[in-house]
Amino acid sequence: MEVLPDVPLPSSIRSRYVDGINGLRMHVLEAGFETSGRPCLLLLHGFPELAFSWRKVMPTLAAAGYHVIAPDQRGYGRTTGWDPDYDGNLASFRLPNLVRDMLGLVAAFGHKNVDAVIGHDFGSSVAAWCALIRPDVFRKVVMMSAPFAGTPSLPFNTVNGPARSAAVDPVHRELAALPRPRKHYQWYYSTREANGDMHRAPQGVHEFLRAYYHHKSADWPDNRPYPLQSWSAAELAKLPTYYIMDLARDMPATVADEMPSREAIAANRWLPEGDLAYYSAEYQRTGFQGGLQWYRCGTSGAFVPELQTWSGRTIDVPSAFISGKQDWGTYQRPGVYETMQTRACTKMIGCHLVDGAGHWVQQEQPEAVNRLLLAFLGEAK
Repeated sequence: MEVLPDVPLPSSIRSRYVDGINGLRMHVLEAGFETSGRPCLLLLHGFPELAFSWRKVMPTLAAAGYHVIAPDQRGYGRTTGWDPDYDGNLASFRLPNLVRDMLGLVAAFGHKNVDAVIGHDFGSSVAAWCALIRPDVFRKVVMMSAPFAGTPSLPFNTVNGPARSAAVDPVHRELAALPRPRKHYQWYYSTREANGDMHRAPQGVHEFLRAYYHHKSADWPDNRPYPLQSWSAAELAKLPTYYIMDLARDMPATVADEMPSREAIAANRWLPEGDLAYYSAEYQRTGFQGGLQWYRCGTSGAFVPELQTWSGRTIDVPSAFISGKQDWGTYQRPGVYETMQTRACTKMIGCHLVDGAGHWVQQEQPEAVNRLLLAFLGEAK
């Protein structure tokens, strides 16, 4: 078995492996393990991140009396047992199976329920579906940086008029036809080429990730988000190029334009070079395809029928949303931020946009995130 270097963690967090989790050997970071009987918090990272993304949050939550668990999710980091092949088992990455992963992990630690599941970016989607499918286990939910749109609808009242077949979304053709031709990053991430583009980036994985994290952070001065009016090419083209890319460019070329200076890198306190080196070493070792499979499950449309099993269901446990005030992710799908608050979640306690944070809110502003999480956990009953 490959011997990997230690994860650079605070002394109150330990790294361990848990076998037999829905076919996975899951790598987990754990805090608050010193005493038994603590309520559990489950923290779920997004792309392109790892359980390591929660290193600044876990000690404070553990100090407040929680058993805090943060896994490298299926497709990521030091968790093994998933298929890394583009032509492999895509269905294993669909949302209900990711929920099954988390149910297995919680049970393995001897918890019948968790006080809250907290997810960031794509982990926000998994957290939302955990709370929707198994509210008896996941008793509260915090979604971060990616609002929840609700469940997909079933074709309705079609007995006398068959439902229209799902057509290819015309927005992609319209984006490509703009005077400055564009493409949506999630559909780029679904291409066969995307993993190789990033894994073999001309600037190297480390420099690629530095530019990517910078471009989506509050350090990039043009991250000044606002709600878009519609899911249309003209409106989507207002998004930064890390979301709506130039048609002919890949992601490494896109973010290279915004690479911070050496002085800015040296001055970065929320992601110093030593922390970034852990991310880059892990992605250099594994590639990016495991995380990209999640996007493919969404863009293919193949797994929507399964999600329609829960059509009309809402998230009825106490919920909250936290994002960076400088994070375009809140608005990247027009109307979803509002839908989450008005229809998808019935017990939403608060939505918080943290100033001085872009997309990586729990890394950029961990103190503010810790305050908001503890306030939510104390208030939500």
